[in-house]
This record gives sequence, C-alpha cells and structure tokens, in this order.
Amino acid sequence: MDYAVIMAGGTGKRLWPLSREKRPKQVLKLIDGKTLLRRCFERLTGIFDQRNIIILTNAGYADLVREDLSEIPYGNVIAEPVVRDTAGAIGLAATVLTKFDPDATMAVVTADQLIEPEDVFQSAMIDALKFVNANNDALLTFGIEPTFASTQLGYIQLGAEKSGAGVDNSVYAVESFCEKPDAAVAKEYVESGEYCWNSGMFVWKAKTLLGHLKNFLPACVEPLAKIGASWDGPNQCETLKECFLKMPKISIDYAVMEKAPNVHAIRLGCKWFDMGSFAALADIISSDENNNIVVAGNSELLSSSNNIIITEDEGHLIAVIGLENMVVAHSPDATLVCPVDQTDRLKELLEAVRKHDGEQFL
Repeated sequence: MDYAVIMAGGTGKRLWPLSREKRPKQVLKLIDGKTLLRRCFERLTGIFDQRNIIILTNAGYADLVREDLSEIPYGNVIAEPVVRDTAGAIGLAATVLTKFDPDATMAVVTADQLIEPEDVFQSAMIDALKFVNANNDALLTFGIEPTFASTQLGYIQLGAEKSGAGVDNSVYAVESFCEKPDAAVAKEYVESGEYCWNSGMFVWKAKTLLGHLKNFLPACVEPLAKIGASWDGPNQCETLKECFLKMPKISIDYAVMEKAPNVHAIRLGCKWFDMGSFAALADIISSDENNNIVVAGNSELLSSSNNIIITEDEGHLIAVIGLENMVVAHSPDATLVCPVDQTDRLKELLEAVRKHDGEQFL
C-alpha cells in the first residue's frame, strides 16, 4: 500500500518571532489563513487515503500538529523524542510502516514547502509511486527545475532518461548530489541543463530504505529494531525515548542517497518555495504599489517601500512612516525590526536573546 510521510519537525528560527521553539513555522497561518502543514496535507489527500498520511514531528509539536490536522488518526502523528536529522526520522517512519505493512511504499515530503500548481506535483507523485511499485529496489527523488542560479540550495545532476518507465513523467538516472555551490558553479549548473534543485522529497519501498540504512548506517540497525519490536505495545514510548537517542545525527542525503545504487529522479517544472525566511514571502505574496509585502489584518504605511510587514494578530495595527527595506514582524510578546539585508543575523540575535532574557522569548 502507498503511504505519505510529512516531515514537520523544523523550528524555523529565520521566521522569529513568529516561529518559536514551541510553535514552529509549519503551524503558522501566514498564507490564506492556512498553515504550511495543512496546505501540504491537502496536496496529498488527492493521492493518498488520509488514514495513510503519517506526520513526523518533534515531541513538543505533536499536540499542535494534531490540532491542525484533527481528521487524521491519533497514532498517525509520530513524535520524535529528540532531534536526529532526516536519516533517523525517515528510518523511524519506515520501521513503523514495515511493522504493519511489510511491502509499504512511502513518499517523504516536507511541511514547509509551497508547490504550485498542485496538479503538476500530484501528477509527478502518482508516477513516482507507479515507478517504485514496479521497480522495488529503486530510490526516487524529485528535482526542481531551477529558475535562477541559487547558492542556497543543493543540486541533483541528472543522467540518462530511463526507457520503458511506464509513466507520463520522464524518469532520469541520478548521476550525483551536489552541495550548495558558489555563484560561478551555480551558474554553470543551471546553464548546462543537467542539474535540478534538490527538493528533499523522496519515494521508495520502506524495506528498501531500511536495507540501505543497514548497509550504509549500521549504527541505526539495533535502535530501529528495538523500536519496531516495541511499537504499539506497552513499552513503545519508553523504548522510543531510549533508543532514538542512539540514532546517528545525519541527513538521508549523506547517509543513503549519495551512496546507494539505482537512484532516479523526476523533474518538477513548477513553482517551488522553501518557506525558510522572511524574504521567501516575496516569492509567494503579491506586493503593493510600493513593493511592500504585507501580511497583516490591519496596517497603515505612509511613504514606505520595499518592506516586509507581518503579523498573525488580526486585531493588531502595524503603522509605519518613511520606512524602507525593513522587516517588521509582530507577535504577542516580541517584535522584530530589522533591515531586510540583515535577516541572516537572526541566529546571532537569538543567541543574545537566550543569554539576556532566557528561554521565554524563544
């Protein structure tokens, strides 16, 4: 059977003070009154039975996820007791799925991406599932057609198209995974036509993925085996807390994808946004006549341009005069005012907040 796994564990520090350690970016209602998690879930419901959609999240976010997606079964939210990067999280999901369905096919997507139009994504996902179900040893990822030479994203080098794939979307062999390049290399990648952005989305048989983890990341075998044996039993929570802590902290790209054979990709020719920063809002939300991006129920902007003004508090008025090239982000207990070109210093700012004010504003 086919299953979808939504990875929803990130905190989104680059969207502080809206996103917090206890309220991550995927449950912020920034676009059309819906959370990123809800939008991701709705993209998948046309393909998967909602009972087969699993949410992977941090233990501290589990209640928020269940509140946002109240229609899914309680047990479909898997709460990671500690952060162990994507290899550990995906290995955990694969372990749980194979316990109940040894032949499970799993699609892995992330909650903090916006993809438009949805039908392009859905067509590619349906074909990916068909391809993996017909080629059980295959690992499939999705490459995003690059629209500019980004230095902030990883790339996938595509090789020959696989003949006789039996799907509408072309399937390509993956030649290599490439780290975030400098500007010159990124330009070469895009101009060559051989490279796509790495989407971080995958489709494979759960048992195939676990086999690769056994070969390439043997330290995870014993912890996952113990977790699987205890799952849905009286010691599930205790065993998960004890054993998941022993999982190596490494991404699935490093642990498996860069090493495994039979890796393929489908190109996604659509708009794709990683909602990781305030600047990303400019790609999603239309600006006003003065190039201001405003996400607020009430705002008054006089002689102001090129700003990002944002709050989820519909009853709060944000008013500015003569402001240019600034971010103003309001939350009930904290407000950020920052030049747009210095938002990369948010990590530095949060370290200072932690030092001087403790955890209450994080």
